[in-house]
Amino acid sequence: MEIKNLAADLYGTPDLEWSEITGRLDDGIPQAPGQGGPGRHTCWLATIDPDGSPHLNGIGALWTHGTFWWETGTGTRKGRNLARDPRCTLSVATDEFDLVVEGTAELVADPALVAELAAAWAADGWPAEVDESGIALTAPFSAPSAGPPPWHVYRMTITAATGLATVEPGGATRWRF
Repeated sequence: MEIKNLAADLYGTPDLEWSEITGRLDDGIPQAPGQGGPGRHTCWLATIDPDGSPHLNGIGALWTHGTFWWETGTGTRKGRNLARDPRCTLSVATDEFDLVVEGTAELVADPALVAELAAAWAADGWPAEVDESGIALTAPFSAPSAGPPPWHVYRMTITAATGLATVEPGGATRWRF
């Protein structure tokens, strides 16, 4: 891992520790109103449109197994973008830090893993279930931007991240993996 302190020269702040960032993410990033900060945690996913312009959309991402996971319909704009070009960026703000991660998205086709993630989303308040295909999700509802079911699960392979501490002593660090 390559680490670059982005604020040391300007403010003399220490490096942020990736293990502290991931430890905080392991505690959960609830997205229901009133459960995060400020008010809730919203994850934002940026994908690349066919003309090279960015497409940004709020998503219900899940942090587990050391990375981010999300679901969407393969026919949505972000689903089509990821099928054509898997490069993406995801951001989230917590009370302790703002985080932007860069990497690639992969469509998950492992039935056991899809079932595990459905159970994790259900435990977090979204009643997701595996559909009859065994590799996609269904539920009574999802975000309008997810399109109609079935919803497919994506895993992010993180290649770089930038964290900005929002509590003392502050700091900003970039990691390359």
